[in-house]
Amino acid sequence: MAVASGFATSFAVSETGGSFNCDNLSSTSTPSSVDCFRHQVRFFGSGTRIKPLVYWTKSHSLRPRCEVVSNSVVNNGEKGFKRSSLSALELLKTSAADRYSKMSSSIMVIGLNIHTTPVEMREKLSIPEAQWAQAIRELCSLNHIEEAAVLSTCNRIEIYVSALAQNRGIKEVTEWMSKYSGVPVTELCQHRFLLYNQDATQHLFEVAAGLDSLVLGEGQILAQVKQVVKNSQGVPGFGRKISELFKHAITAGKRVRTETNISSGSVSVSSAAVELALLKLPEYSSSMAHVLIVGAGKMGKLVIKHLVAKGFKKMVVVNRTEERVAAIREELKDADIIYKPFSEMLACAAQADVIFTCTASEAPLFIKESVQALPSVNSEDGGRRLFIDISVPRNVEPSVSELEGACIYNVDDLKEVVEANKEDRLRKKMEAEVIIAEEVKQFEAHKNSLETVPTIKKLRAYAERIRAAEIDKCLSKMGDDLPQNKKKAIYDLSLGIVNKLLHGPMQHLKCDGTENRTLSEILENMHALNRIFSLDTEISVLEEKIRAKIEQNQKLSS
Repeated sequence: MAVASGFATSFAVSETGGSFNCDNLSSTSTPSSVDCFRHQVRFFGSGTRIKPLVYWTKSHSLRPRCEVVSNSVVNNGEKGFKRSSLSALELLKTSAADRYSKMSSSIMVIGLNIHTTPVEMREKLSIPEAQWAQAIRELCSLNHIEEAAVLSTCNRIEIYVSALAQNRGIKEVTEWMSKYSGVPVTELCQHRFLLYNQDATQHLFEVAAGLDSLVLGEGQILAQVKQVVKNSQGVPGFGRKISELFKHAITAGKRVRTETNISSGSVSVSSAAVELALLKLPEYSSSMAHVLIVGAGKMGKLVIKHLVAKGFKKMVVVNRTEERVAAIREELKDADIIYKPFSEMLACAAQADVIFTCTASEAPLFIKESVQALPSVNSEDGGRRLFIDISVPRNVEPSVSELEGACIYNVDDLKEVVEANKEDRLRKKMEAEVIIAEEVKQFEAHKNSLETVPTIKKLRAYAERIRAAEIDKCLSKMGDDLPQNKKKAIYDLSLGIVNKLLHGPMQHLKCDGTENRTLSEILENMHALNRIFSLDTEISVLEEKIRAKIEQNQKLSS
């Protein structure tokens, strides 16, 4: 799609509202790191608003992505818009041109990350790991959500779902996110990104490979994707589709790190935080600075390791328990690591020039009043106490920055560090993207092959019922004294005939890459066989699933 100084695109939009996706306008792959701008067009009297989102990638390709947000969601006060009273199932049956639902369920990701959303909003949406299972259960209780997974880190909150109806699924998940966080739907829609099916697959693979991270190739995100699988196994709603998607993403992430040098020389969020501190400290005082680390979890441990690597040999670590600090001290025997409990945190902060915070606390640990009461930092060290807060939600209250003697940096401020060696990072990224494309193609072929599995099973069962009935008729006419070897010969003959007759249709339903057929051709064959042999169609399966979920939710609410 070529774009000059501006762009014009024609849209055919229904006046019923809802969401509208313009992915078909471009086949360009979804970028992993984007700057986006918006152009809004209002159709007066239609009750809808179109928001084409155009993503500008490093390769200067454009990715249009459009949403139409109904006024029932936007709630902008305009009159004349009437919410449809049709039930979800009736809408599914009456929607023309597949407006309401795709013929098969969609894998989607609804997310907000460091590229699209400031930390002030991300911290409100952050879901602690201990609550992932509950979030999955709540999401899958929604009428049109079949499976779900939650990936929540300091840089992103992404919800992956298998939805029975694409547009309704987006609406339900967005409203759930709004209810959970307290952020209005309209505000979420300004920052969220939406990706569907293959684009969603590619995005997760890029995330696992570290291509979508603030720090290219950082290893911690792969461990976090693994944790999603480990934490969600056995949770109702973390089903086959989403589970296989995440497991293949882990495979893709490992392969990128094995076959490219994307991780060599790369930094993590923790090491970038240390580099930022060194940039902000006066050069002559950096080695003498008194350092405090609050939190000894995964992020805290990495901060300590990078500090030691940069020459810091003495530091104080505040943590809830001493066990983790003792383990780190045992690993880094050359460093003097002093443990202090949380009850002594402010006393330790009073003696520190640089404070790193990296805990999972949902409430700020340092508030304006407590920091204001701390003694001033030595003027030789810059005269300001440095807070490097890499936690989401943030551990340092934003108002602390108003104090003359304090300077705060959060995860969004690390961009200054990671901009270094930009050209080398982009070259590494191009190598990794080739592998990602191969892995996406392989996963999509596997996923698409599953689309025809129900039809294959039903067609074989249909043929088997006819074969068994005709064999019984034949053997009953031939009498009970028929020798066993002749019965077996008749049975084998009937089985051979059925298998040879089914061979052609089955080959035309395969989507394993062995035949040169497009997915659309295979799906056409599937629908043709469904009609010819009166097999249950995919839409009826969706109807049954939606009906069952609606009835279940009605029972729970009554």
